[in-house]
Amino acid sequence: MLGYKEATSIIRFRLSEKRFKHSLRMADVARDLAEYYGVDVEKTYITGLLHDYAKGIPGDQLLAIAEENGLIEDEIERYIPDVLHAPVGAYLLKEELGIEDDAILNAVRFHTLGSLHMSEMDKIIYLADMIEPGRDFPGMERLKCLAFRNLDQGMLVGSQSTLKYCIDQGRIIHPKTVLIRNHFLMLLWG
Repeated sequence: MLGYKEATSIIRFRLSEKRFKHSLRMADVARDLAEYYGVDVEKTYITGLLHDYAKGIPGDQLLAIAEENGLIEDEIERYIPDVLHAPVGAYLLKEELGIEDDAILNAVRFHTLGSLHMSEMDKIIYLADMIEPGRDFPGMERLKCLAFRNLDQGMLVGSQSTLKYCIDQGRIIHPKTVLIRNHFLMLLWG
C-alpha cells in the first residue's frame, strides 16, 4: 500500500494549494473518525489524502475520461461534470498509481454522491470531506457531532445538507443525492 508520505507528495504536486490543504485537513478528520469507529486508520488516512485526486481536472476532461471508461451512471452528470471527479479519481488512482485496493477505490468513488452499499470507511470519507475544519456552512457543527455519534445519521443529515445547498444555490440536484437521503432515512426508521 502507498505510504502517507508518498500520498502527501503526490497530492502536493497534483492539487492546488487550497485543495492540498483541504485534503490534509480532511485526512486528519477521516483518521479521527476511523479511530473512533475502529476502522483501518492508516488506510482511511491515505484515502483521505487521495480522495480529490482528480479534482483539478477541468470538467470537459473529466467528462471525456468518464465517457471513454464507462464511468457515467446518469445522464445528468454531463451537465454537472464536477461530480465525476470522484469516479474518475478512483479510476485514475488504479490506472496511474496502480492502487488495487477496493476499499480505497470505493471510498474515493463514493465520496461525493454516496452509494446504497457503503462501508464504514466509505461513510467516513464522505462525511470527513464535509466536516473538515476548512468547511463552513449552516448545520456543520451538528453534522460533525452526528458523524461522531452515528455514521448513518451523519449520512442522512449530510445528504440533506447537500440537497438544501443545491436548492438554495439553484443548482442541479443529482438524483443519487435524493436516493441516498431516502435510503438512510428509511434505514434509520428501521
